[in-house]
Amino acid sequence: MTQMKNIVAKFAVEGTVTDIKPLGPGFINDTLIVKTEEGPKYILQRKNHIVFPDVPGMMNNIMMVTEHIKAKVAAEGGDPMREVLTIVKRKPESISAQEADLAYNDLYYKDEEGNFWAMCTFIEGSVTYEKADTPALAYKGGQGIGKFQAQLSDFTTPLSETIKGFHNIRWRFQQWEEALKRDAAGRVKDLAEEISWIESRKEEMLGFWSLVENGTIPTRVTHNDTKISNILFDAEGEVLCVIDLDTCMSSTSLNDFGDAIRSYTNTGAEDDRDLSKVSMSLEMFKAYTEGYLSERKDTLCKSELEWLAFSARYITFEQVLRFLMDYIDGDTYYKTNAPDHNLVRTHAQYKLLQSMEEQYDVMVGIVTNF
Repeated sequence: MTQMKNIVAKFAVEGTVTDIKPLGPGFINDTLIVKTEEGPKYILQRKNHIVFPDVPGMMNNIMMVTEHIKAKVAAEGGDPMREVLTIVKRKPESISAQEADLAYNDLYYKDEEGNFWAMCTFIEGSVTYEKADTPALAYKGGQGIGKFQAQLSDFTTPLSETIKGFHNIRWRFQQWEEALKRDAAGRVKDLAEEISWIESRKEEMLGFWSLVENGTIPTRVTHNDTKISNILFDAEGEVLCVIDLDTCMSSTSLNDFGDAIRSYTNTGAEDDRDLSKVSMSLEMFKAYTEGYLSERKDTLCKSELEWLAFSARYITFEQVLRFLMDYIDGDTYYKTNAPDHNLVRTHAQYKLLQSMEEQYDVMVGIVTNF
């Protein structure tokens, strides 16, 4: 507690700190809630500088994005303290002479052990959901991401790349070729069918990505982690704001839509051994898409709308590729609970991809007819 209080003391919090406790499972960052005697609460996070090697750049991304949204919310008569994440900056007097020349030094604190810490305000009365298990909640999830993207549709400042090559399928295919050559775990000989799944779709996937590279599909701000638990709702179930902005980068908005569809619409588990349970729910696709477009349609260009449905296939294919590649490499990236866990994931995601491909014309029609 003393150590945590010393870290909190570096930041411009209001009030006397009375309690600091862990909040949530902390899969990537360690997250704590900070309570004060006077009432205000804060979120303190130890940022994972292994996953995010450029924490200063990441924090500057978050500051620029949130300040842009705050201006929009204020102009519309909303509450910027509830409808946008608010970063708590360092106290000027806590920044040492050695830190004075560091980039964005007021947005984070680096302790003596090399850990990076950052703070934001806690939004009272907010509600989160761990899973979207109804079409109504899927609609709201789509609204949340659509609103976030619409608020940033005129944001043009380049952002730091917090995760190298994220959703860049050309780079993923380079990794793929290297993994096949290495055959680190000696598994390639048993994977002819699975490898054919990847190779048969390579040209199509690279064709889509080339539209991003040449600007036909524009580059915008993407969140890159669109699960519903990263959206805050008020007590009435209306969207407040999007949180967990560490992965915000410059890419195509379609990445966010595609990844959301991959997770929201799967009728089975990501690692389901019973493939009969795995498919894409068209009902959930329709609900999420309509929620998303209710906020976003007017700020998307023609090419984005044309490729919106395809983005679900693109992102799901990428996940098939990544799970299979990790299996070939000997399970060095994803945590596994069985020797064949990544292969099971590969098969389950491929079944989901096939379901999307089978229903693709209907998906396109839902987007077109909105």
